[in-house]
Amino acid sequence: MPVSTAEELIRKFEDRDAVVGVIGLGYVGLPLAATIAEAGFAAIGFDTDPVKIEALLAGKSYIRHVDAERLGGLVHRSPPEKSGFHPTADYELLRRCDAILICVPTPLTEQRDPDLSYVRTTAEAIAPHLRRGQVVVLESTTYPGTTEEVVRPILETSGLVAGVDFHLAFSPEREDPNNADFSTRTIPKLVGGITPTCGRVAAAVYGAVIETVIPVADAKVAEAAKLLENIYRSVNIALVNELKVLFQKMDIDVWEVIEAASSKPFGFTPFFPGPGLGGHCIPIDPFYLSWRARQYEMDTRFIELAGEVNRSMPEYVVERLSEALNEQGKSLKDASVLILGVAYKRDIDDDRESPAFRVMELLVRRRAVPSYHDPFVPVLRPSRRYDFGLESTPLTPATLAGCDAVVIVTDHSGIDYAEVVEHANLVIDTRNATRHIDRQAGTVVLA
Repeated sequence: MPVSTAEELIRKFEDRDAVVGVIGLGYVGLPLAATIAEAGFAAIGFDTDPVKIEALLAGKSYIRHVDAERLGGLVHRSPPEKSGFHPTADYELLRRCDAILICVPTPLTEQRDPDLSYVRTTAEAIAPHLRRGQVVVLESTTYPGTTEEVVRPILETSGLVAGVDFHLAFSPEREDPNNADFSTRTIPKLVGGITPTCGRVAAAVYGAVIETVIPVADAKVAEAAKLLENIYRSVNIALVNELKVLFQKMDIDVWEVIEAASSKPFGFTPFFPGPGLGGHCIPIDPFYLSWRARQYEMDTRFIELAGEVNRSMPEYVVERLSEALNEQGKSLKDASVLILGVAYKRDIDDDRESPAFRVMELLVRRRAVPSYHDPFVPVLRPSRRYDFGLESTPLTPATLAGCDAVVIVTDHSGIDYAEVVEHANLVIDTRNATRHIDRQAGTVVLA
């Protein structure tokens, strides 16, 4: 693309005179689209789910940390000329966009191989509407090389050439739902283009919206950086999970060990054990790199081992539950077990890849009777793998007393854990949620 055209596009974003399209209005795309509209841009949000579009047009939000009040002043029923957000399923409107940001899922297959079907389908949907002078940015986490090797060829079926007729870049999403310290606007944004000019244009898009933009050498560096972030967390969580199992055998409280080690003011970063990994990033993203590494005839042993340890945690939790029930003269078979929290982390409504589901699956397999309570997840929706058909049970003293055991999988802050301990027959605490409560011997078991 001629440099003058790139400079004109950059100025358009600096003047907030551009239209930005966001494809995928989920946990990443919706807050991003809202942030873009709040920065004074015309934002058009695209999604294939009519339920989401109808909800947004009606002034409702389906994501807890993006509240309806915030969206109410932004949503337009038709594409705004400036400063507003229009949700739609009409991909013809992509032609109006100066920038198109792709925020679609990148799950794994059953064989733990990358599933890029959403990325490919989205690129195929963009291609017929692609025009000269646009910039397309992939935000979905993936293996290094995806932007250039997968997205680029599909977009070029339009007859336009990336880096000549349109710009193409990668900028990894870094959403952290319900983080009180960082928002979409304040989390630093990495940007790498398939050419230096592509990178400059994409950086200008985000620079008009995000406080800190960090250009990197190219799209592959940006893709790899996001994987490193999540692999770092996965490996360190696996380490403390493994130590949790060891220290339990040695009658040592792993939580107290971590707190003690955290007193060192340098050289140590605390990570915390749990019932397994959840969310759309840490349980999935590292395997994108291990899959890619096999194409280079290399095994990524740290990644595979961390995944093995973290995936084993639900089994460990159920074994601890079984042992604790045996101590009370009960069997896991036919036991009524209340799962406390199914969201993948505290105080959010996102249950994707939650370890709670694997725990429940194991309970059913061993003929226990699971139920659950989660104030943020009223109904368990069917997923690729699970369909329990359950609704959240009210958390009352009678409910707690009526169960053989309560397993704390997610430590939501609004739960009265003192009441849980007081009324439950047995509590299996995987999050140290009861640390400030008098743990009665035989009633509370850390797992």
